[in-house]
Amino acid sequence: MLTEQQNASVAQVANQKQNQQKHQALHQASLLNKAEFWGEAAKTLDWIKPAQTVLDESQAPFYHWFADGEMNTCYNAVDRHVLAGRGDQVAIQYVSPVTDTEYGISYAELQAQVSRLAGFMQSIGIEKGDRVVIYMPMVPETAFAMLACARIGAIHSVVFGGFAANELATRINDAKPKLVLSASCGIEPSGVIPYKPLLDKALAQSVHQVDHCLILNRSQYQADLLEGRDLDWQAVLATAPKADCVVLKATDPLYVLYTSGTTGQPKGVVRDNGGHAVALAWSMQHIYDIQAGDVFWAASDVGWVVGHSYIVYGPLLVGATTLMYEGKPVGTPDPGAFWRTIAKYKVKSFFTAPTAIRAIKREDPDGEYLQGVDLACLKNVFLAGERCDPDTLVWAHTKLAKPVIDHWWQTETGWPVAANLMGTAPVAIKPGSPALPVPGYAVEVVDELGEQVAPNTSGNVVIKLPLPPGTLTTLWQNDQRYQDSYLSMYPGYYLTGDAGYTDEDGYLYIMSRIDDIINVAGHRLSTGRFEEVLCQHPDVAEAAVIGVDDQLKGQVPLGLVVLKKGVTISDEELHKQLIALVRQEIGPVASFRLVSAIQKLPKTRSGKILRGTMRKIADNQQFTAPATIEDPQTLELVRTALTRMGYADALV
Repeated sequence: MLTEQQNASVAQVANQKQNQQKHQALHQASLLNKAEFWGEAAKTLDWIKPAQTVLDESQAPFYHWFADGEMNTCYNAVDRHVLAGRGDQVAIQYVSPVTDTEYGISYAELQAQVSRLAGFMQSIGIEKGDRVVIYMPMVPETAFAMLACARIGAIHSVVFGGFAANELATRINDAKPKLVLSASCGIEPSGVIPYKPLLDKALAQSVHQVDHCLILNRSQYQADLLEGRDLDWQAVLATAPKADCVVLKATDPLYVLYTSGTTGQPKGVVRDNGGHAVALAWSMQHIYDIQAGDVFWAASDVGWVVGHSYIVYGPLLVGATTLMYEGKPVGTPDPGAFWRTIAKYKVKSFFTAPTAIRAIKREDPDGEYLQGVDLACLKNVFLAGERCDPDTLVWAHTKLAKPVIDHWWQTETGWPVAANLMGTAPVAIKPGSPALPVPGYAVEVVDELGEQVAPNTSGNVVIKLPLPPGTLTTLWQNDQRYQDSYLSMYPGYYLTGDAGYTDEDGYLYIMSRIDDIINVAGHRLSTGRFEEVLCQHPDVAEAAVIGVDDQLKGQVPLGLVVLKKGVTISDEELHKQLIALVRQEIGPVASFRLVSAIQKLPKTRSGKILRGTMRKIADNQQFTAPATIEDPQTLELVRTALTRMGYADALV
C-alpha cells in the first residue's frame, strides 16, 4: 500500500497534469478566439464606453486593442475602489529601511493626493497628450505622479533615479516634456544621492527646454530651487485644486518607458491605456493569484517596467495593497529584511529578481535569518528580470518551503510572456524554465530562416502577431524603428531578441540574448552605449564591451580597449579613469568594474568586432573562429587579457 505521503504525491502529479491541460485550453482559446477571450477579460474593469471592436487589425502590423473603447486608468486603479466602499483599505504600504520610515496610504488618501497633483498639472497647462518626465526615488509620491498623469491623460516617462545627467538629458530631448517631477535626493545604503544637481545638469545639457520642475524636498537633502522654473511639491499641493478623471480612448498612450537600444539611442516603448489595464488586471488574478484586499510586493523600482506594471498599476487595478520598499535585499540592515517585511505586512505574493535571491544566499547561505519568521501568509515567490539559474531557484524553494516561480517577460511586453498560472492552473515547476506561454502569446522557437525547430533545439524565440493587449504599440514617434527592431527579421512575428528552446512538454527555456544588450541585475543596458563612453577617453582608440556571466548579477559588462599609439598611461590609472567615466556618463547602475587594454580587437575582414566569440572565450564555451576573421592571433590576445581579469581559463 502507498503511504499517505506517497498518495499525496500521486494526487499532486495528477492535479498538475490536469492543470497543464487547463492551461493549454486557456491558451488555445486566447489564440483561436482573441476578441471573445479579451472582451471577457475587459469586463473586470469599469469602462466609460465599452469597446465594440476588441481587436482592430486594419492597420497591421500595428494592432489596436479595444480601439473604440473609452476609459481612464487612474479611475480604475483608484476612484472605483473608493466608490465601492473600500476607501479605508491601504492602497500603498511604504517601507523605507534606509530612512527608518513605514506608513500606509489608504485608497481615499491616494485619491486625494493624486487628484490634487493632477489639478496642479492642469493649472500650469498640462493637457491630454503632453509628456511629463518623472525622475524620482522609491517614495509614494512617485506613484502619485504616475497616477496623476494617467488621471488627466498626460503621458508619463519615468527615468530611473540612478541614471546620470546625460542619460536623463537624452530622454528629455526625445520625450519633450512640459514638466519634470523630481525629488531632492534618493537614498542608497551607501548614503544620500542628490538628484537635483543631476537634474539641473541634464536640463542644462538638453536641447529641449522644460517649462516647470516640481521638486519633492526630502529631509535628508534640501535642494535649491531655481526661481521661475522650480516649484516646491508640498507648497504647491497644499493649495492645488482637485482634478477629475478625463475620458480617454483605450488606444491613447499611457506612458513612454525608455529601454536601451543597440545603437545607444534609447527606444521609447509606448503603452496604451485600455489594453494595458486589461492585461495587468488579468495577470494579477491568473498569474500572481491576487484579488482585492490581498497584499502584493514587487521588490523592484518604479523606474523599471516591473515597477510600472507591478508596484503601481497592476495591484491597484485589482484593488490590492501594494508594498513599496526603499531598500535592498541585503545591507538594509541584513539579509532577513525581506522575510521580516513579508511576515509583518502579510504579503501573499512576492516578486523579486534572481539577483536579490543570490545576494541573500551569499550573505545567509544556511537561511539563519529565516529562523523565527512566520511566513504562513506567503503563498508564492515570483522571480524575473533575468534568467534564473536552477541553483538559485532550488535554494529559495528549499529555504522558504514555498513555490518559487520563474517567469519571463520584457520591457516591451509589459507583462509575462511565459509563466505558471498560480491563480488558475498551477503546473509542475521545472527549475531553469519560466514554464508555459501565457494565454495571448503565440510563442515559437525558429531558426535563422524562420522555420520552427524541434523540441529541445535552440533557436530564436519569437511571438506570432498580433501581440496580446498590454504589449508595446510602437516606439515613441518612431514607427519605422519599431518595425525594424522587432518585426522585420521574421515577417508576421515579433522578435524577442532572446534565444532558447522548448521541451517535449511545451515548457520554454530562455538561455541568452541574441543581440548585444546585456542584462545587469535585471537592467538591460546597451554594450554600444558603453563603447561610446569608453571611446570618449582621450587615450582610447576603440573599445569592445561584452556581457560576461556573474554569479550575483547574472551578467556584468567587461570592456577591452585599444589605446592610441604613443600613450603612456599606466594600467592602474587607465582602469580608474575609465570606471569613473562610465559611472559619470551611465551611472552606478552599470556595475562597470572590468576593463583592460588590449593590443588589437578580433574583427572580421569587413571590420565587425567578434563580440559573440569574445563572450564564449570569457565564459569558457566552445567556439570556432569565424572563417571571415581578419587575424586569428587576436583571439589569443583576448584570452590572455580575459584570463588576467579572472575570466577565460588559460590554455594549458
